[in-house]
Amino acid sequence: MTIHDTIIWLEWIFLLYFIGVNAGYIGLNIISTIYISRYMSFHSLGKLPRPYSGFEPPVSILVPACNEEETIVSSVRALLQLTYPRFEIIIINDGSTDDTLKVLKKEFSLVPVPATREQKLPSEPVKWEYLSRTHSNIRVLDKENGGKADALNAGINVSHYGLFCSVDADSVLQRDSLQRVVYPFLEDPTTLATGGTIRIANGCKIKDGFLIEPGLPDNLLAQFQVVEYLRAFLFGRMGWSPLNALMIISGAFGLFHKNTVIAIGGYRKDSIGEDMELVVRIHHEMRLWGKPYRITFVPDPICWTEAPENLSTLRKQRIRWQRGLAESLFQHIDLLFHRDGGTVGWLAFPFFLLFECLGPLLEVVGYLLMIVLFFFGLIPNYAMLAFLVVSIGLGILLSVCALFLEEMSFHLYPRMSHMFTLFLAAVAENLGYRQLNSLWRLEGILSWLFGRKKSWGDMKRKKITHS
Repeated sequence: MTIHDTIIWLEWIFLLYFIGVNAGYIGLNIISTIYISRYMSFHSLGKLPRPYSGFEPPVSILVPACNEEETIVSSVRALLQLTYPRFEIIIINDGSTDDTLKVLKKEFSLVPVPATREQKLPSEPVKWEYLSRTHSNIRVLDKENGGKADALNAGINVSHYGLFCSVDADSVLQRDSLQRVVYPFLEDPTTLATGGTIRIANGCKIKDGFLIEPGLPDNLLAQFQVVEYLRAFLFGRMGWSPLNALMIISGAFGLFHKNTVIAIGGYRKDSIGEDMELVVRIHHEMRLWGKPYRITFVPDPICWTEAPENLSTLRKQRIRWQRGLAESLFQHIDLLFHRDGGTVGWLAFPFFLLFECLGPLLEVVGYLLMIVLFFFGLIPNYAMLAFLVVSIGLGILLSVCALFLEEMSFHLYPRMSHMFTLFLAAVAENLGYRQLNSLWRLEGILSWLFGRKKSWGDMKRKKITHS
């Protein structure tokens, strides 16, 4: 094979890859558009379906916290105001070195009791359990540091109720989010897990832990992430949900059937992407056991979270996410094309493995090689143009489609200036930002391969949850 033949083959490989990944996203977009139209016709954002109101099962809300002294009180205060009939809040202080426990003691009048609960799931030792004198549904666990997964296992061990909701300590929930995310458990008794939409809180007006008015950040990086999150949730996860092939429920806001999680061993402490790994493991075990089940995405229970506004923090976040993705997939690789794998094993798993996990390698090499070949005149102009149309043009189309899906459904950004800003961001993010993300994701793959140290992944905060 000559050099010319090799170049032609490489051109086709990269072109077909970008066609494949964008065709997959377009397919998910079509499914999402159909699904959300039906969903919106049965669910009003301003009204709760009467058959469910007041009959929701009790929920244990687990809040793992490590060095969250700045945000933890306002977060717990916000959770107390959720419009849900019966719930408990369990804050797990995972070996904080700041004053997280101290501010909780002061704010909620905590009194210590011995931690003597049965340890159904493994976790680092719990030193003390605290009860609140002012709020009967608040408990705090003070334990040795073991990471987020370990903290969640400790919380599950002491929880009272059959459903548990994992919430990040810096998350901002809408008041009816818990009511809405529990619907699938009422509609279908085989439901084992549900997740809601995560939105970017930067630029929003937030008071006492609740969103007063949605807005957009001034920071360009954060604006790009607003578009990313719209794309990821409104046609990424929403597209997989009707196929019962949803493989990710965000660790910031997810609801799970407790006994099922205990039966499969709880959260894995050795996985940096503990949220995705748990969901993939539920799929894996249920498929192998031959049990009917549902894992569902609900688009309107909204959780607002802070996005990084500097390259260094964003890079660390994306490396961590990619490493977690790789770990989750390869720990359950035998689900791929398994005879009992269903849609998750035959559609979602290969899509995530090829395009989401290994895709950054093809994308980075593809961009670099095409640029080099074009610079030295080794490929014609039309070939380079076709590559740019497929890799960048279709990317812009998908981002803009996500904006239209947002506009036709939830319309959370009512100002025309907001939509115009997001449109510009949807175009601009494809001209360098997404390519940079591919480079960071490639670093995540290499980090996974060479086994660098794992961590909670702390982020420098702007205290957005304070008024």
